[in-house]
Amino acid sequence: LRQVADIVRTIAPSGSCCARLGGDEFAILIADPSDASATECVAAIIDGIAQPMVLGTATAHVSASIGISQVERGMNAEDCLRRSDIAMYSAKREGRNRQIWFDERMERELIARTRLEDEIRTAIGAGEFIPYYQPQIDLASGKLTGFEVLARWNSPEKGLLEPAEFMDVAEGSGLIAELSLSVMKRALQEGRSWPSHLKMAVNISPVQFRDSQLAERILKLLTETNFPPSRLEVEITESSFLEDRETALTIVESLKNVGVTISLDDFGTGYASLSQLQSLPFDRIKIDKSFVSSLLADAQ
Repeated sequence: LRQVADIVRTIAPSGSCCARLGGDEFAILIADPSDASATECVAAIIDGIAQPMVLGTATAHVSASIGISQVERGMNAEDCLRRSDIAMYSAKREGRNRQIWFDERMERELIARTRLEDEIRTAIGAGEFIPYYQPQIDLASGKLTGFEVLARWNSPEKGLLEPAEFMDVAEGSGLIAELSLSVMKRALQEGRSWPSHLKMAVNISPVQFRDSQLAERILKLLTETNFPPSRLEVEITESSFLEDRETALTIVESLKNVGVTISLDDFGTGYASLSQLQSLPFDRIKIDKSFVSSLLADAQ
């Protein structure tokens, strides 16, 4: 933090006001800048912070995401900082280590996102998220083997919405766990009376693997709904193991121990490696459609 502060102070134009707002957030008020000079100043700060920082016996590699806004006539400090903050988070979403100027569209998008987040929270409580079922077929025999559970939002105002309409906001706001488990519970209740050979496959978001109690929550649902663990298949992606591999592995093994099947979803789209398959207890691999869509046309 001290080294970053020194870089900011050194590069900021004469007459600027430099401050640390808290945590790892800094702000600079540049007096009467042109857009070009502000952009150049910020670019130099990003480059300066990107240089290796020596901390005793260690070396730290740091990046900065910076939002810039113009101080307009009649604007107070809070409004200006809020706009810069909105632009900064936009820079983070676009890959970090960059600068972005604020524009009105960002604020409109933030307001719409906040409104959608509130609507999702209300909809979960109202039971508006429901399971739809995609049949799984054994290609060799043509027989039905089970269903994959797909979440849909049955909104009284907006109609039936697919995950693309709400999943990003649900994951970003931390609502995905409650949403996912509510849909899973309803699916297990509906599926427990189906023929015993039909399995139920549910998707688990990588965000949910931050919860060390995830296995216990799923097992509690199985007990409450009286659904046999051997008929449940949990689908996860490789990114679930990136943040905290040990916790994710513990969750997976806890589910495996009671008979739940574990499936690797979207294999080949992210950090796919054969070593993952060797070291993790998967029962099934689902290869992404980008690899198989041309099977009948492409000899390679």
